[in-house]
Amino acid sequence: MTSTVYDTNLDKNPANYQPLTPLTFLERAASVHPEHTAIIHGSLRRSYRDFYARSRRLASALARRGIGRGDTVSVVLPNTPAMLECHYGVPMAGAVLNTLNTRLDAKIIAFSLDHSEAKVLITDREFSGVVKAALELASAKPLVIDYDDPEFTGSGERLGALEYEDFLAEGDPAFAWNLPGDEWDAITLNYTSGTTGDPKGVVYHHRGAYLLAMGNIVTGAMGQHPVYLWTLPMFHCNGWCFPWSLSIVAGTHVCLRAVRSKPMYDALADYGVTHLCGAPIVMSMLLNAPILEKRAFSQTVRFMTAAAPPPEAVLAAMKDAGFDVTHLYGLTEVYGPAVVNEWHADWDKLPPAEYAAKKARQGVRYPVLEALDVLDPDTMQPVPADGKTLGEVMFRGNVVMKGYLKNPDSTEKAFAGGWFHSGDLGVKYPDGYVQLKDRSKDIIISGGENISSIEVEDALYKHPAVQAVAVVAMPDEKWGETPCAFVELRADHSATAEDLIAWCRQHLASFKCPRTVIFTELPKTSTGKIQKFQLREMARAHARSA
Repeated sequence: MTSTVYDTNLDKNPANYQPLTPLTFLERAASVHPEHTAIIHGSLRRSYRDFYARSRRLASALARRGIGRGDTVSVVLPNTPAMLECHYGVPMAGAVLNTLNTRLDAKIIAFSLDHSEAKVLITDREFSGVVKAALELASAKPLVIDYDDPEFTGSGERLGALEYEDFLAEGDPAFAWNLPGDEWDAITLNYTSGTTGDPKGVVYHHRGAYLLAMGNIVTGAMGQHPVYLWTLPMFHCNGWCFPWSLSIVAGTHVCLRAVRSKPMYDALADYGVTHLCGAPIVMSMLLNAPILEKRAFSQTVRFMTAAAPPPEAVLAAMKDAGFDVTHLYGLTEVYGPAVVNEWHADWDKLPPAEYAAKKARQGVRYPVLEALDVLDPDTMQPVPADGKTLGEVMFRGNVVMKGYLKNPDSTEKAFAGGWFHSGDLGVKYPDGYVQLKDRSKDIIISGGENISSIEVEDALYKHPAVQAVAVVAMPDEKWGETPCAFVELRADHSATAEDLIAWCRQHLASFKCPRTVIFTELPKTSTGKIQKFQLREMARAHARSA
């Protein structure tokens, strides 16, 4: 018989239970380290006291405009102080922050504004052209607030009646924000392309954001007062939750509007940067920077990267340059990184081939992820831990999304059997480490950004000369992967590769356009299904011969 002695009069109360939220991290940092530098952006230096006060001003100004629980505040911002303030101020008002990819086209931005029912849009003047076009397409009519970043030297018209600083002036720096009523409340909304061109709205909750932020501190070995360089876009999985992580240890955010080698080296040398996250292209920029842009720095810098594991030569070059690289893996649906290739010191002594094999693995679960496994998606049973048997990588735990906004069918499919289905195929080794082998989703990851092959194919199919097309990932030294289009032309029609690429640029964001077009008969099964695995091998061969 189960005893109930410990349940008697031992209930939750305000003294022993409060909802988890990462918003409390900033309040604590401002209380304990009020004068410590929280943000560096060009000539700007902002303390934790001011960071917290400005975030509360933002929350107050939103609340005075009627923005509250469940309302969406969308932003189109680069890595700036305003973006950091939005990660706190928007949820302090009870609202949901929707960070939009600054590289998207007007059509997708308009879809996102409508689908999320955005009430407010904060936009940087650099992106006024595409945002203006999106607002003309969208049914939603949000309050538009322009952000004039002093570090932006280009042009761009104002789209709204308010500028960000004027809007903050409406707010109270002592605004009495409240904890969420439930830690399961939504905190952010992130759109991902998924397996089709229609974006899916991934909903994060306060509990998951709190835990993943904590997990970053442990996994990234971040002691007190780290200096973090923003090369990873904050719009991507909320910057892997690092906008909240840094407040835990009163770290310093070094903001960059754009990722360039000179300002990166300047930050490393001048500010003593200790940590950064980025796609493999960031490593390439650092290693291949002109000699006049490189500067010496004395500290070892922890570099956390995702996507494909860097080649051994790149890892060696990064180590020689002063970087300690940690390989992570995750998806938007798990708040960014939730798997780490946690290194064992004795692996450093392995022969080169065995060392490289260990480095190629994605790894094991974050401390804040309850379960990671490779399962047979039909039986939902674990595959043998033999490093050979393919299965689907699946996640379970508190850092898995709430689900897809207004998309119950996709949510149910993603959570079938009580696990989150990543769509990635992999193997599991006897020591429990996971390694990806292929993506069941035909997603191309270019420069850390997802590109739907189906979306690119749809654009090409609209060209009058195209009879059939299939788009796959082609390995690229700079970007990791780029779209490669295999095309069959209609009889009595003609088109060049340049024609089709130019066509795509009229219909897609530039980063989604194929870099390579190959005219060939598409390999098909007996039932007419295009055999993309053959095309992937052809793309790899083409890349090797290029």
